[in-house]
Amino acid sequence: MDYLTKYGYAPDQEAIARALEIIATSLESVASEQVYKDCFSMMDLTTLKTDDTPASVEKLVAKVNTFNETYPEWPLPASICVYSNFAKTVKAARKADFNITVVSACFPSSQSFLEVKLKECEMAVEQGADEVDIVLALNAFLAGDYEAAAEEIRQVRKCIDEVADRQGRKVHLKVILETGLLRTPERIAQASFLAMEAGADFIKTSTGKVDVNATPVAAYVMCECIAKYYAVTGKKIGFKPAGGISSAADALCYYSIVASILGKEWLNKDLFRFGVSRVANSILSAVEQKTVSYY
Repeated sequence: MDYLTKYGYAPDQEAIARALEIIATSLESVASEQVYKDCFSMMDLTTLKTDDTPASVEKLVAKVNTFNETYPEWPLPASICVYSNFAKTVKAARKADFNITVVSACFPSSQSFLEVKLKECEMAVEQGADEVDIVLALNAFLAGDYEAAAEEIRQVRKCIDEVADRQGRKVHLKVILETGLLRTPERIAQASFLAMEAGADFIKTSTGKVDVNATPVAAYVMCECIAKYYAVTGKKIGFKPAGGISSAADALCYYSIVASILGKEWLNKDLFRFGVSRVANSILSAVEQKTVSYY
């Protein structure tokens, strides 16, 4: 399947570079207390460390639960993102209004049997996950077997929907493209359309576990693909940059990319998320005008 031909899209690298230069030089004009707070409300506050424990995850949940006691004028993050085995930990400790996001299906490599991936996703949803982030099967995609890569996403979609239906709820699926390993805008675009067609509610840049993670170029291409897909199908797909986003300026950059390509309709937590472990304090510090180390 040549998705670029199907959707009439070809990345224009010169035009993308010009657009990103304009965005980079206008970040100060974008910055405001409201925009920073909007970015904060769209965070998937993430802990994906090898030494995560139930106690450390509970500590993070407690910080979100009590956040408004210290910062009553601020929104909560959209979700807490953890490994699948901690879904029940977050659910048991959650007292505030935020979602439980898990990375699943043998994150971050996606190198295992499909049956294993599906079982992990099934168990995560059974134990409380509201959102499931999986990695595109690059073992198939990079070998040119787009159908196998798409079929894995379709199978995960079917699996989590069946579990969620039994519980009387909906679960969102985010597909991580690992754009740093795709390398070219054309491959990033092919992967974007593939994931959207196969059932992703969101497409996400990166795991944060490889050398090159989220970049403005990858984000720009992915957002252009989302716009093309919407124009053809009428379906709105969300966007999530993740990996290497560490400063308030980074958040403003990705916010501006989404605003410029997809518009205000996408600037909410239903269609735009940041995967972050460090940027929360940076955004707090930018607005509070002092160094904040809450998270």
